[in-house]
This record gives sequence, C-alpha cells and structure tokens, in this order.
Amino acid sequence: MTEITFDDFLKVDIRVGRVTRAEAFPEARKPAIKLWVDFGGEIGEKKSSAQITAHYDPETLIGRQVMAVVNFPPRQIGKFMSEILVLGLSDSNGEIVLVSPDQEVPIGERLH
Repeated sequence: MTEITFDDFLKVDIRVGRVTRAEAFPEARKPAIKLWVDFGGEIGEKKSSAQITAHYDPETLIGRQVMAVVNFPPRQIGKFMSEILVLGLSDSNGEIVLVSPDQEVPIGERLH
C-alpha cells in the first residue's frame, strides 16, 4: 500500500450527485449504462459510463444518490464523453455495487 498525504487526498474531489437520466450503452465494449448526474450549483450535470449492469437497470437508477470523482479530465468512451468517475465496490463476483450515502444529503456535498 502506498501512503499519501492529506493534501494528496484533498486533490481528489468526491461529491454526491443525483442520477437524473440513465440509458443502456450497448455500443460499449463491456456492458455499461450511461448516467447523467446532477451535482447542483457550480458543477451542474455531468455524464458517466458505468459498468454496473449486473446489479442495476437504467430505470431503477433515476433519482438515486451516487458518489463520484468530479475533477478527473473527461474521457472518450466510444462515441460518449465520460466526465466523472462514479464510485463503486466489487461484490464477491467482481461486479460493481455503487457507493452512496446511507441517508439523503444535499447534492454537491463533498466527501470529507
């Protein structure tokens, strides 16, 4: 494990947002879902492609709060530009489970 400083940690901007739109992404190399996540205020709505199809359907994601890194540079995934990294953990089969607060919090709040 590589240690980092607290200042290193502060460089990673992790915020909570609300999924406003979700669509299947059949053109992706691995099964994925396109997400539009609203972070409110100065950040606004950002897009992401997430390989979360084992546990989620697009229609069940609308309105859900998710955690994401919002200060990575955009990344082209096929014809889709991913602007954030939605965070998740691997289950026992290696499939992604989304990370989210266990209570409703204001969108745009930063992880401490």
